[in-house]
Amino acid sequence: MRQTELSGPALTNERARLVRSWRLLLRGLCDPKFYLGAPIIFYLLLTLALPIAQLLGLSFQPEGKLGLAHYGRLFLSPVYLQVLAITFKTAAYTTLFAVVGGYPVAYLITFAPSKFKSSLLFWVLLPFWTSFLVRTFGWMVLLGRNGMVNQILTRTGMTEAPLNLLYHFPAVLTGMIHAMMPLAILTMLSVMKNIDRTLPRASLTLGAKPARAFWTIYFPLSLPGVAAAALMVFVTSIGFFITPALLGGRKEIMMTQIIMDQIQSTLNWGFAGAVSMLLLVAVLAVFVLYSRLIGLSSLAGEKATAAQRAPGHAHMQLRSAGYWVLERLADIFDGLGSLWRLAFSWSDRIRLKKSAKKRPQPEKQGWVLRIVAIAMLAFLIAPILVMIPISFTESRAIDWPPRGFSLQWYEAVFESPNWSHAALRSILIGISTGFLSMLIGTPAAFLLARSNFRWKVALLGFILTPMIVPRMILAIGFFYLFAKLGLVGSMFGLVLGHTTIALPYVVITIMAVLKNYDVQLDTAAQSLGASRLKTLRYITFPILSAGLASAFLFAFATSFDELTIALFVTGGLSATLPKQFWDEITLNVSPTIAAVSTCLFFFVAIIIGCADRLRRRSVK
Repeated sequence: MRQTELSGPALTNERARLVRSWRLLLRGLCDPKFYLGAPIIFYLLLTLALPIAQLLGLSFQPEGKLGLAHYGRLFLSPVYLQVLAITFKTAAYTTLFAVVGGYPVAYLITFAPSKFKSSLLFWVLLPFWTSFLVRTFGWMVLLGRNGMVNQILTRTGMTEAPLNLLYHFPAVLTGMIHAMMPLAILTMLSVMKNIDRTLPRASLTLGAKPARAFWTIYFPLSLPGVAAAALMVFVTSIGFFITPALLGGRKEIMMTQIIMDQIQSTLNWGFAGAVSMLLLVAVLAVFVLYSRLIGLSSLAGEKATAAQRAPGHAHMQLRSAGYWVLERLADIFDGLGSLWRLAFSWSDRIRLKKSAKKRPQPEKQGWVLRIVAIAMLAFLIAPILVMIPISFTESRAIDWPPRGFSLQWYEAVFESPNWSHAALRSILIGISTGFLSMLIGTPAAFLLARSNFRWKVALLGFILTPMIVPRMILAIGFFYLFAKLGLVGSMFGLVLGHTTIALPYVVITIMAVLKNYDVQLDTAAQSLGASRLKTLRYITFPILSAGLASAFLFAFATSFDELTIALFVTGGLSATLPKQFWDEITLNVSPTIAAVSTCLFFFVAIIIGCADRLRRRSVK
């Protein structure tokens, strides 16, 4: 046998490389940054990466052997290809209308006075945190044969008989747009609030018309927010199933419903894994496209890199074409504004011209914007508010207008052991999820907010992954993993799953709070002899207590409203409040659901009010 032995300089070099490797390992283990980021990395590897990896392995094991039979069934069947097309069509239309409809609302909140900004933001956050089930049930009431819309149409004589407004694509699209528009508004708002508001006004003083100032100055600066909103809405819509399942018919089935049916009806893990991987690949493809055009660093709030500031020739051509389109839009809207002014009387035109010469005010042209934004806010609130009067009806049927006044449905809810046990269980799981999320997410937020290291953006992207991966994939991944660990049907399993999806909200909230924190306070305490732990205990945490409490409330609200994971991990036992709501709405629609919806509405409103008050305290 031939053997190769190291001797002399070769042996010395090998030992030196080994020593350097051990030194790097020990240096990394001794670095405080490792201990701040390690808990959340290890946790997400176990509860996020491992379940997805298991589903990937199952998708390549038809009948216990390696193969592509599941993917062949998926791509060769016209039924599944049609469902795939419906999924992407629904997600695309939802993204378009949610972003276009949400842009005026985000723009109005950005330029609103401080005394109105909080109120407007409250009416956006209220539907955002209100359960998808409550909002979807509101649309069932509005669009039903005896609902408000049909009653208005028949009583005004526009139709002779009630229309079939439910269980087809327009109903699904309406519910999806309503579900995703708050997400689009909040995503765009995070970018718009950082745009210098004096730039459009400066262009007006230089002679630009209002439409040109908006389309050529402000709108290009807000495009990163628009792109980020479109990205988040699209990937969320792909993995959504509640609204299509309740408002759609047999022709509006989405891929997530196929996954759900494969697990609950046939326990076909392999094919469900193949469909899940297809959705995951679609999400990753969208992210790659976004990274090429915009750059993922914009999602993390980082500045553009040198490569992004100097795009290639194709990118420059695309940007030039985009500016040409904006120029034409500016011409069109300026022309429409001129025609509108010509419609006034001569005296009114003289008055408008004199006022315009004295002081150029873009707000005088903003009444159309305000009307559109208020209409969008009414669209977001209407399905939620319609629950309140119906919850006091005397009738057993859900129709409009409600008949009489009665508290019997609230009595039925509070006297029912199913509802009371589900509510108590959801509260306990939400509190546990909040504490565990804070324990794991707070060190990571400090690391990301106060440290600059090479993999900062990558770490933030990994932490935000639970917001991006379709919830259905996470749910069946948890179900398969927890079944092996004996955690299906346990509260501990639900807490683990809910913590995974709550961690991104905790990290983002605490990072936002830390941006307003004066680090010199910690430096002063340490200069007076306080250790790092005492500084955190007596200086940092007391000052940040309001912001930390706000992050805890967001984690609690995320867990309290979660349905998809509960459908699988509860195993038919120990139902949470959303799971109980789902069972009731799919089996028996009654005013009891309206009473529960009203209670959830006011509960969420109280949580948002407390979080806003804590946020204001943290800013002061």
